[in-house]
Amino acid sequence: MVFRYEHRGGVWVDIEEPTEDEIRDAVREFGLGARIEAELLSPTPSPLVAGGAGGALLVLHFPAHGAAHGETKSQEIDFVVGSDFILTVRYEMIASLYRLKKILEAETIVADDALLTTDALLEILFAHLYTSVRDHMNHSVDTLGRVEREMFDGRERATVRDISAVSREFLHLEAALANQEEPLSRFLKTLVERDFFGPSFAERAARIGAERGQIAHLVRTHRAVASELRETNSALLETRQNEIIKTLTVITVVVLPLELIAFVFGMHMPGTPLEENPNAFLIVMAIMLGAVGCMLVYFAHKRWLS
Repeated sequence: MVFRYEHRGGVWVDIEEPTEDEIRDAVREFGLGARIEAELLSPTPSPLVAGGAGGALLVLHFPAHGAAHGETKSQEIDFVVGSDFILTVRYEMIASLYRLKKILEAETIVADDALLTTDALLEILFAHLYTSVRDHMNHSVDTLGRVEREMFDGRERATVRDISAVSREFLHLEAALANQEEPLSRFLKTLVERDFFGPSFAERAARIGAERGQIAHLVRTHRAVASELRETNSALLETRQNEIIKTLTVITVVVLPLELIAFVFGMHMPGTPLEENPNAFLIVMAIMLGAVGCMLVYFAHKRWLS
């Protein structure tokens, strides 16, 4: 599916799930070389920067929510930019570009003349893409806040999987943004050096790079917070387990002497103390209660019950 947006002095062509004919038509229209055509015909597994006579190629992969909870998938976008055109090729629907196209279509209906220039549209394009990444990050941050509240509400055992899922999302976001840093910088530098848009584009290029850098910094910060929360959750779980073990140990220490007393007085052998005494049961119970009381006082003195 091909989308065209005519703006002042140029055009943006967006091709979703491209066919070979659509790619070859775009290559002929913008005078692109065989190298760029070959890269556009199929997905590229890693970021790439390439140049040609007609424009510069950039291949980036942007993170997006996957089908499962905590899953992050990678969506490829191929950019080809020249002095009067932007060509984007993608192999699936990308929500941020879909929203941008709807905005531009609405503006075209309202105003007959699109006042955007190619370099301004390129900056807007990257702004929408990185806004989508920021929204993805903010969703993970909201999840992290919910997990933190549940963790300190005594549900630390139930939050173990959620913390791991959020940490994995931040890890994938950080990796995706880190992989973009070097190729995006080279691509923007190429556009500046080839002077496609004049000297004013250097400031736009700096803003595009700064947007990626700011989001990458925030992702690293939130990932560190998630790691700290995971350690805190582990400490809370360990403390809870220690309390349980201490309680069970105290119960065992208290019960064992009582079992020993009951066993001694229940042997029914000649000479067993209190065997003929009518108050034997009460006496034995008093001995047991006294033993329990002495042990509890000792445990309290040692602060083993606090």
